[in-house]
Amino acid sequence: MPDITLTTLVVLCLAAAAAGWIDAVVGGGGLLLLPALLLGLPHVPAAHVLGTNKAVAIVGTSGAAVTYARQAPVKVATAVRIGLVALAGSMTGAFFAAGISSDVLRPVIMVVLVAVAAFVMLRPQFGREAAGDTDRKVTRACAATAIVLVGGGIGFYDGLFGPGTGTFLVLALTAVLHLDLVTASATAKIVNVCTNGGALAMFAYQGSVMWQLAALMAVFNLAGGLLGARMALRKGSEFVRGVLLVVVFSLVAKLGFDQWS
Repeated sequence: MPDITLTTLVVLCLAAAAAGWIDAVVGGGGLLLLPALLLGLPHVPAAHVLGTNKAVAIVGTSGAAVTYARQAPVKVATAVRIGLVALAGSMTGAFFAAGISSDVLRPVIMVVLVAVAAFVMLRPQFGREAAGDTDRKVTRACAATAIVLVGGGIGFYDGLFGPGTGTFLVLALTAVLHLDLVTASATAKIVNVCTNGGALAMFAYQGSVMWQLAALMAVFNLAGGLLGARMALRKGSEFVRGVLLVVVFSLVAKLGFDQWS
């Protein structure tokens, strides 16, 4: 455990809970958790912050994934296949990350996110497919596209750049597999468990995880994740759609601040 004040510890735990809730509903909890760790632990090496972030996030994501899998009509086998490909894509993206400037990528991602927000607002029925219709509409071609495009493409983006990966997963799964937003969130959680697990294993191997701090924050992250998953299941796709738009605009603001500050 690093030498931090009680106030900082409380703030980090509350941030972990809020991040778990956001991540469970629509993805993007890292937009809150990682900056909180960076600000709360300014003298800790970045690798240790990233490793601790993964150790915290995987607990909340796993709890949310289990909650969703029990109540949402998610195809676990398909989600795991996508997750394994996403893991390989993430490792490939990380390999190339050193040679690409994030200053070039941020404006591109901001344009994409604004377009996504406009699409979701102009298409009110997006993500409102009846969950029971999913089996009829998903063909083998759609499943293969999801594995290659969603797993490989977004996994590559996660390793290369990162912010908003969970949100992109929800949107892509909704579009490619014709899922309602609740089922897409459930599937995205399983994919996230796969990618987070691979990253955490690497950080742990390198000794870059503050396990005591991570364990404490993980309790709050798990509580937030369980609450978020249950709220999404209870309130349905319209609730998830509203949170999705808030997260997308927050991500645009965050990327814009990083780009021009």
